[in-house]
Amino acid sequence: MRVIAALSGGVDSAVAAARAVDAGHEVVGVHLALSRAQSATGRSKGCCSVADAQDARRVADVLDIPYYVWDLSEDFARDVVDDFVESYREGLTPNPCLRCNETIKFAAVLDRALALGFEAVCTGHYARIEEGPHGPELHRAIDPVKDQSYVLSVLTPDQIAATLLPLGHSRKPQVREEAAQRGMRVADKPDSHDICFIPDGDTSAWLRERLGEAPGEIVDVATGAVVGQHSGAYAFTIGQRRGLDLREPAPSGGRRYVVDVDHAEARVFVGEEQLLAASTIEAHDPLWCGPAAASGDRVSVQIRAHGDPVGAVLDVQGHRVIAHLDEPARGVAPGQAMAMYDGTRVVGSATIVRR
Repeated sequence: MRVIAALSGGVDSAVAAARAVDAGHEVVGVHLALSRAQSATGRSKGCCSVADAQDARRVADVLDIPYYVWDLSEDFARDVVDDFVESYREGLTPNPCLRCNETIKFAAVLDRALALGFEAVCTGHYARIEEGPHGPELHRAIDPVKDQSYVLSVLTPDQIAATLLPLGHSRKPQVREEAAQRGMRVADKPDSHDICFIPDGDTSAWLRERLGEAPGEIVDVATGAVVGQHSGAYAFTIGQRRGLDLREPAPSGGRRYVVDVDHAEARVFVGEEQLLAASTIEAHDPLWCGPAAASGDRVSVQIRAHGDPVGAVLDVQGHRVIAHLDEPARGVAPGQAMAMYDGTRVVGSATIVRR
């Protein structure tokens, strides 16, 4: 099978590509140039820098496979970065990695690969593809610490069928050891944890440069008292505690968290932890990884990449999906993705609009 191996410059994609070669596939390595702003010598804490491209090339050399760089920076800027900014402007909490998988890595890349005569794309994501009664299914990785099925929950059945995920049955120490045995310099390369286009990790400052100062009040939702000031409501998301810089504790002496944000009035509402609990989640525009779910289906839902799954019963109404949770979930924010699972199988995902 002719396969495009997406080489990020990290250890995971390197070993995934190596396993695809070992499996007998005709593999071509491709690095995605997603930003033209990275320096040629600087190494960021995110991904997709020029230094990462150099690491990817070295991996291709070790594997003796052809190597290309595809410039998708315009697509990335439009579909991921601009979407991220506009989502925050509208008071939403987006997940740019999930959006990148949806629009870039498993849409633009796969479309181009298929147009060039390739049959699949191989990536270093930790998730599994298993054959099911209706075709290939997306499942959680066996390593719960590294499982990345949440950010792949936007994939369609056709995309899943044209994807190889060689690391789904492995754990990270195994992958690093294998890379070292293969003579890959990326064997000890640190994982990227930050948003790749905000490599210093200061999301608030990055957004402030693009959205400007928008000062307002921080209000205690229980008492109505103004307990602080902020420079931009877009810097806060439901469930957040750090960065509030409040003048006084809650009347009970407990910690306060962001429980709501009114972007029109530039007001951030805070309260104690119990106010974060949500017993239902409404999400729109579901993307199904296989057969669509139906009302009454029992699933587990996950609202963060490494969040704990919560049991739920679904009410599916066309473009609306309402999850009735077995136990309250905290920190549910509009704009997040709600991934739905049947055991380890990913059923699909939808965008949260309210709790």
